[in-house]
Amino acid sequence: MSSEKHFYRSGELAELAGVSSDTLRHYERKGVLARPLRKANDYRQYPASALERVRLIRRALAVGFTLDELAAVFSVRDSGGAPCREVRALAVAKLAELETRLYEMSELRNELRAVLKDWDSRLEQRAPGQRAHLLESLNAGTGQRGHRRRGSDNLSKKKREKQSR
Repeated sequence: MSSEKHFYRSGELAELAGVSSDTLRHYERKGVLARPLRKANDYRQYPASALERVRLIRRALAVGFTLDELAAVFSVRDSGGAPCREVRALAVAKLAELETRLYEMSELRNELRAVLKDWDSRLEQRAPGQRAHLLESLNAGTGQRGHRRRGSDNLSKKKREKQSR
C-alpha cells in the first residue's frame, strides 16, 4: 500500500488518508474528490493523486474551510484557473471569525470568573444546605453584565465588519 501505486481501492485510500470510505463518498458527492473509475466488479478505483487530494481536504477543513468552499476552489483550479486570491480572501475571513470568537470567549471567561467570585461570596454567607440562589443571581447584578455583553458584542462585531470593508 505505498503511495507509489497507480490506483487505490476505496478501503486502501481511506486507510492511508485516515478517513472512512463513507467520508470518501461524501467528498465525491460534495465535489471535492473526483468520482473514481469503476472496475468490472464495481469496486471504486481512485488514482494515486486522490491520496494527496484527501490529505489537502482534511488540512483545509482543519483550518476552517468548508467542503462547499473547497468544491468551488477546486472547480476553478481543476479547470485550469488560479483561485489563489479567493482562497486568501476566504482565509482572511476565517481568521477574522476566529479572532472574534476568541475575543468573545475571553469576555465569557472573564464574566464566568466574576460570577464564580460572586457565587463564592454568596456560598460563604450561607449555612451548609441553605440555598444561595446561584442561578437566579444570573438575572440580577453579575448576570446583567452577561446580557449586556452579548448585545455589545453584536454591536462591536458590526463595527469590526464595517471597518474591514
